[in-house]
Amino acid sequence: MTEYKSSRIESVDVLRGFAIVAIMLLHNIEHFDFYFFPEDIPQWMKTVDSSIWKSLFFLFGGKAYAIFALLFGFTFYIQLTNQQNKGNDFAGRFLWRLFLLLGFGIVNSMFYEGDILTIYALIGFVLIPVRKMKTGWVLAIALFLLLQPFEWGRWFYFQSHPELLVSEPVSNLYFAKVGSYLSGDSLLGAIKGNITNGKMAVMHWSWENGRFFQTAALFMMGMLLGRKGWFKNTQEHQKLWRNIFFIAISVFLVLFYSKDSLAAMQPSEASKAKLAMIFTTYSNFAFMGGLVSLVVWLYFKNIGQKILRFFVPFGRMSLTNYVMQSIMGTFVYYGYGLGLYQFTGATFSILVALVLITIQWLFCRWWLKNHSQGPLENLWHKATWV
Repeated sequence: MTEYKSSRIESVDVLRGFAIVAIMLLHNIEHFDFYFFPEDIPQWMKTVDSSIWKSLFFLFGGKAYAIFALLFGFTFYIQLTNQQNKGNDFAGRFLWRLFLLLGFGIVNSMFYEGDILTIYALIGFVLIPVRKMKTGWVLAIALFLLLQPFEWGRWFYFQSHPELLVSEPVSNLYFAKVGSYLSGDSLLGAIKGNITNGKMAVMHWSWENGRFFQTAALFMMGMLLGRKGWFKNTQEHQKLWRNIFFIAISVFLVLFYSKDSLAAMQPSEASKAKLAMIFTTYSNFAFMGGLVSLVVWLYFKNIGQKILRFFVPFGRMSLTNYVMQSIMGTFVYYGYGLGLYQFTGATFSILVALVLITIQWLFCRWWLKNHSQGPLENLWHKATWV
C-alpha cells in the first residue's frame, strides 16, 4: 500500500473544491431542482441563458459529482491505510461512518431533494468487500460496473422487442409534483415534500441514469488511485496525468460524436434511448477523467497553481460547503425564502452563484484560521470515533 506523508493532500483538496464550486454553479441554474424559466425577459436574454445552461452542463453535468465520488473512494483508502498501520481493521468503523453520513444526507435532503450524501452512504458499503482484493480484481469489478451491465441487458431486451414504446421515466412522475410545495411559503411543507416525494424522484432518477453502478465504480477507482500513489507530485506522475488527459479527451470526443449516430441505427425508440443513456455515462466518465487529469497536471507543474489554490478552502470543508450551499441556495430560490426562481434565468442565477461562492470562500478562510477541519467534518470525525 502507498502511504502519504500528510493527511492533507493539497491536490486532492483542489480537486474536491473544484467539484464543490462546479456543483454550486449547476445547482443555481437549476434553482436547486426547481426548474422554472422566466418568460417575461427579452429574447436576447433567453438566448444567453440557453448558452450558459448548455455550456455549464457540457462542462460539469455528470462530471462534478463523479469527481466527488472518485475522491470519496480515495479518502476511504487514506483512512483504511492509517488504521491498518495502527493494527486496526477499519471496516466496522467505516460502516458506522456511512451511517453517520446517511444522517447528514437526510438533514441535507430536508432542504434539497437532490442530495447525493444519502446515495453515497447507501453505495459506500461496496468498498468493504473489495478493500483487501488485489488491484487487478478491483479494477475489473470497477470496469464491469462502469459498463452499465444492467442497462446493456435492457438494451438487448429492447433489441428483441422492437414493438416496445419508450415509457416515461418514473422519476418524472415525482418531479412533476415539486412545484406544489417548493413554490409555497411554508418551510415545513418544503421539508416534507423533499423528504418524501423529492427523495423518491432522485432515487428513481439516479437508477434510471446509471448512477448507482457508476458511483460504486468511481469509489473503487478512487481507492485504487490511493493505492498507486498517483496524487504524489513526482516527475513520473506529472507525465502520467498529462498522458491521461490527452487519452481521456480523445476517448470523450469519439464517444460524444458517435453516440447519436449509433443511437440512430437502433430498431426502436426504446433501444435508441437506452443506448444513448449508456454512451452518455461513458462520455461523462471520459470527460471527468480529462478534468481531473488537467487540474492535477497543472497543479503539479505549478502552472496556474496560485489560481487553483483558490479551491483549497472549499476542498478542506467539502461536507460543510455541500450542506451549506443547499441551505443558502434553497432559501434564495424557493417560495418560503426569497423566491427568486420566478425571476432568474441562467445568467442571473450565475451571478447569484458567484455571490454564494464568495460567501462560502470567506467563511472557509475565516474558519480554517482557527480550526483544522470544517464544523461538519469535525462533527463527523468525532462521531466516527465515539
